[in-house]
Amino acid sequence: MLMPHAIWLAREPTDMRRGIDTLTRLADEYLPSPLPPGTAVVFCNKARSRIKVLQWDKHGVWLCTRRLHQGHFTWPRPGDTAWPLTAEQFAWLTKGVDWQQVEGLDLPGWET
Repeated sequence: MLMPHAIWLAREPTDMRRGIDTLTRLADEYLPSPLPPGTAVVFCNKARSRIKVLQWDKHGVWLCTRRLHQGHFTWPRPGDTAWPLTAEQFAWLTKGVDWQQVEGLDLPGWET
């Protein structure tokens, strides 16, 4: 699993056919460029059934895709261009858990 230092959600839905170059250009619109190593930008499709994580390191860029077996990803409403996440919120997001509601909760059977 990726362990980014700074995580941003791209708030607008994204076409999941887009690749590294197009998503990098979109990230450049949301955030100051160049992004430091360890930064990740998370994109979601309109149905919130898939996400793509674009992460920069000192050698290049990673692009990872995640799809849940059931349910959907919790996502902020469109409006602002980017939304920061903590590492713990990112871990909950990738599991399909409502990361906006788990702060301080004890969820048996779930680990971040």
